[in-house]
Amino acid sequence: MSDQNNLTVSRNDAAGVPAAASSPTSRAGQGERAAAAPAVEIIEDGIGITLLADMPGVSREKLDVRLDGETLVIEGDTAVEGPEGMRGLWAEVHVPRYRRSFTLSRELDTSRIEAGIKDGVLTLRIPKQPHVQPRRIAVSLG
Repeated sequence: MSDQNNLTVSRNDAAGVPAAASSPTSRAGQGERAAAAPAVEIIEDGIGITLLADMPGVSREKLDVRLDGETLVIEGDTAVEGPEGMRGLWAEVHVPRYRRSFTLSRELDTSRIEAGIKDGVLTLRIPKQPHVQPRRIAVSLG
């Protein structure tokens, strides 16, 4: 996402490859597990951005949201549990792990990121730095 204020959020896949070269499911490399990239929506307003990521089946306990330098990383494991004593015969979930990363602009205030998950949707609110937020300037007479 980019606009005239140079506010950027660029997506990377599990290997750090830019978005144009990544796929919805990344295959594991050297000790990593395969992961699906969750679908996201990024909405910008005057005071920050809101990132919504679809992560069905991921509980708060199995969710990892972290900041590594300027890179925001979202990871989560799904847990498909059946009744006790029963064994599953068929599963539609082939990659029970989500992973996605984003490079954040320096114009965002990463020290004030807020996160919540409800009904399988992770919501992140990332405010802009105060100096890039719109502000009203008082005009005096005379």
